[in-house]
Amino acid sequence: MMRTIALLLIACAASCAQQPVKCPGPLSERQLTDLLKGQVPEKRLHVIIRTCGVAFVLSGSVRSRLRAAGASADLLEEIRGYGPKNATEEPVAPKARARPQFQQQQETAAGTRKVNPKDGLTYVWIPPGTFTMGCSPGDGECDPDEKPAHRVTITKGFWIGQTEVTQEAYQQAVGTNPSHFQGTKLPVENISWNEAQRYCEAAGMRLPTEAEWEYAARAGSTGARYGNLDAIAWYAGNSGNTTHEAGQKQPNAWGLYDMLGNVWEWVVDWYADYAAGSQSDPRGPASGTYRVLRGGSWDYSPGNARASYCVRFGPEYRFNYIGVRCAVERIP
Repeated sequence: MMRTIALLLIACAASCAQQPVKCPGPLSERQLTDLLKGQVPEKRLHVIIRTCGVAFVLSGSVRSRLRAAGASADLLEEIRGYGPKNATEEPVAPKARARPQFQQQQETAAGTRKVNPKDGLTYVWIPPGTFTMGCSPGDGECDPDEKPAHRVTITKGFWIGQTEVTQEAYQQAVGTNPSHFQGTKLPVENISWNEAQRYCEAAGMRLPTEAEWEYAARAGSTGARYGNLDAIAWYAGNSGNTTHEAGQKQPNAWGLYDMLGNVWEWVVDWYADYAAGSQSDPRGPASGTYRVLRGGSWDYSPGNARASYCVRFGPEYRFNYIGVRCAVERIP
């Protein structure tokens, strides 16, 4: 019965956008999820929520599930304002009991910053959510391995480096500096995938997945880049044939610097063609020949500095345009 009512609401939302809403009562989480998955226009969803109300409290776990279904930050705020005073679908933990750590992390605001004491770098919180991975709408430069564009859900939030790993941080965590261009605030480069992995582990981190990297780079944007190229990236046209100190260009909406340009960044995945269809927390195959790098670099063309673009090299490969940025679920 609840499913039927939700589908009727979907049909009305799709075909009678200007008509009044007829409510069967406050919406359950399931009904709202059905509406989200039915791709009802967001303006209509706001009207439905304001008219009908919701029958559940927007706890951390509910927020995460609705984000995964496609709810925007504005819609979640609307839900919060039209919920009941007491939970009806999900019990609230007693006040004396601490909230689970995963719930606290999910409620951390996007862009929150925290310093990792092991390498001294600042990391930024990336909340769970859904985005379209691969070739951006209207991008005529996409290669075949950027297709098909597909819907990806990141179900767990994570911390990722605000900048690429600097030489100072690499020296602190590993004790060496293999870089060709020397400078404490310059990104470390000339490192292989294996060396990048070892650094992240030494810093209590890990390499991000390719999906996490693109999700963090886009920061909610859907275009090929998250800003004007010269304003956000060092590439062949403006770098002067060298790397530059981390964080000199404009950041993306989540406060991440140099996601495009300066140095390529290793991710954890083995290279493989994309699979069509929606996915959650995708990773590359279990084995392969090449590892994936993202973001472009100081000596590559503008076409390489795009959110969906990737290159692939063997894990032993190193050069002065290859660096790293680490991620983790929890910073001590």
